[in-house]
Amino acid sequence: MVLSTMVLSQSASGKFGSRWQASWATLSAGTLEEKKDFIIDKRLLLILPGSEKGFWGKLRHGKAGLVRLSLPAVAALTPPEWSVAIHDARADPVDYDRPVDLVGITAFTSEITNAYLIADGFRQRGVPVVMGGIHVSAVPDEALAHADAVVVGEAEEVWAGLLADLSAGRLQRVYKADHPCDMSRIPVPRRDLLRRGLYSGFNTVQATRGCPYDCDYCAVTSFFGGQFRTRPVADVIEEIRPFDTRSFLFVDDNICGHPAYAKSLFRALAPLRRTWGAQTSITFAKDRELLDLYAKSGGRYAFIGFESISKESLAGINKPWNQADGYGEAIRRIHDAGINIVGSFIFGLDEDGPSVFSRTLDFIMEHRIDAAQFHILTPFPGTRLYDAMRAEGRIAETDWDRYHTSEVVYRPRTMNAEELQQGYYRIFHQTYTVGNILRRVLRSWRGIPDRLAMNISYRNKARKMPG
Repeated sequence: MVLSTMVLSQSASGKFGSRWQASWATLSAGTLEEKKDFIIDKRLLLILPGSEKGFWGKLRHGKAGLVRLSLPAVAALTPPEWSVAIHDARADPVDYDRPVDLVGITAFTSEITNAYLIADGFRQRGVPVVMGGIHVSAVPDEALAHADAVVVGEAEEVWAGLLADLSAGRLQRVYKADHPCDMSRIPVPRRDLLRRGLYSGFNTVQATRGCPYDCDYCAVTSFFGGQFRTRPVADVIEEIRPFDTRSFLFVDDNICGHPAYAKSLFRALAPLRRTWGAQTSITFAKDRELLDLYAKSGGRYAFIGFESISKESLAGINKPWNQADGYGEAIRRIHDAGINIVGSFIFGLDEDGPSVFSRTLDFIMEHRIDAAQFHILTPFPGTRLYDAMRAEGRIAETDWDRYHTSEVVYRPRTMNAEELQQGYYRIFHQTYTVGNILRRVLRSWRGIPDRLAMNISYRNKARKMPG
């Protein structure tokens, strides 16, 4: 999860700062009744934009998928004198005439163009805008052309100060914490501000931040810092306990990144009798106790980044701990524990030739990987991959709309762009034929409903692809 990073323009700072300085003076000298009126005077609108391209993160059957915690988390950090609203622009158009005093926006790279359009729309009407997230943190100067201020990195340590600066008329252009936030002080996200019916997966939670690994293509470590951090187990359990659904999802980048912590969390989670899923590295299969606790605490599926079945390709992206020759045994152990696997694979690595698609499909079917999702290698800003490809002149497309991992935006080494693009579509279609779905779903009688639901969801995505 990434909290929004935010910024406001000097002109807006002066205009709105003088107004709020007067309000603060009134508050200091006023009666209790006047203070009550002031508490609802300042209005914050947090916006999540959408993207028309790609196959991920879009509305399907009126649902927006899983709840992202970024904006609910920022809302929870906001002082009580602010009235806060969250708008998901994937579902409804933005009302630029809505009376608000500050707009905050976060977005993935593929959504950032729309985010900038929304920001420009509000600023043209005199409303200050703050932006943040991984993309903005990677290229803050780009974002500052569309926002009055940006938050670089995590918001917890700077958000209250940003709002205070805005009120005092001294808003800065860039806010960046000088240390990682204390995970024991993170407030519970404001899920009450979300439109419940919009999301197919409403209850999501975060227990850890960061990842103990540092893959070349991933911006997680650069955003959260090199330290893998954990929340107190008791805080996580107390957040989960009121959930009104039996199932939920951890949005952590690697729930088993600290095995001792994960074991403690799973032991505390087991009495709640919930079912859940999370991202984890395949290395958790090596720890029998960890694997058993994952399953016994309700872990029904694990999202695992296999990325490649080639040892050379894994080394090329700085992921050598994924040992391709040990995948088969790890998959067997995970399945034996009763855990379904959603495998993620990346195509277009420098060692990938045209045969990578058929070889990967054979691997998926041989080991009955329950469901799989595929991505085209994408050099996101803020990653070592981006820096290397840019230095080599290999980035062919700088339209951020196309950075959704379903489209070729760079020059591959060992096949041409058309071979990569068509191979991507082809393996999606082949993986989700009815016959191949049944072969994987029926590998065991245990967990069939979960596997079937996952495969139907991915098949619906595949059917929207060309080919």
